[in-house]
Amino acid sequence: MAGQKRRRWAGPGFETFGSIFGFIYTFLAGNALLAVANAPLVLSLSLVADPAAAWPFFLALSVTIAPSLAGIFAAFKALNDDGGAVKPVAAFLRGYKRSFAKAAVLGVGAVALLLFLGVDLAVVQNNVQNLPGAALLVPVIVVAAAVTVSLAVTAIAGVVLLPETKLKSILKASLYLVAQRWYLSVAMLILLGIIVSASVMHPVLGIALAPAPLLFVIWSNAAYAFHAVLRSA
Repeated sequence: MAGQKRRRWAGPGFETFGSIFGFIYTFLAGNALLAVANAPLVLSLSLVADPAAAWPFFLALSVTIAPSLAGIFAAFKALNDDGGAVKPVAAFLRGYKRSFAKAAVLGVGAVALLLFLGVDLAVVQNNVQNLPGAALLVPVIVVAAAVTVSLAVTAIAGVVLLPETKLKSILKASLYLVAQRWYLSVAMLILLGIIVSASVMHPVLGIALAPAPLLFVIWSNAAYAFHAVLRSA
């Protein structure tokens, strides 16, 4: 019996190894492409000792992140469609070019709103004694910033999944998904926080290793949420 079981097990096939290689290749290429697409931000992080002290500057530089997210989300979509035959560099560049306009609008809007909220938070924290209700304003501002980030990233995923759909419709659907599937939004913020922490503490190593695998989880959750809504529509 044991001999029969050993003869029946043929080990992992070519498709399994091809799929594993596709994931590894996509993650490595994706991290490299993200670094190139956000070169000013990466270079500044590696040169400045305390990025938190200059957060408005780094937040302004992060405007390039949105189109690069569209690019890597397109590479993940190609990975799902093509498996081991995926060409992540070509998929990234196609997604970057195709979604640039919509993703750039989302990125600029998110950065502008986060700058506004960040300044408000600094003003409130510096005038806690003089502002009535300051203790209530802080969590409101933090929640607004969290919703802004979640909405922007979800909408970028929607732009990649539904390239022919108008941005206004994608934003409405994304806002609905962010609220309805709040637990996925919380998970997204945690993963993004890990990426930011790794990139700030160890810019070169953090950006070389951390973003793509964690962004793949974010992409998978967003794609699942959009497909679930489309199936129920």
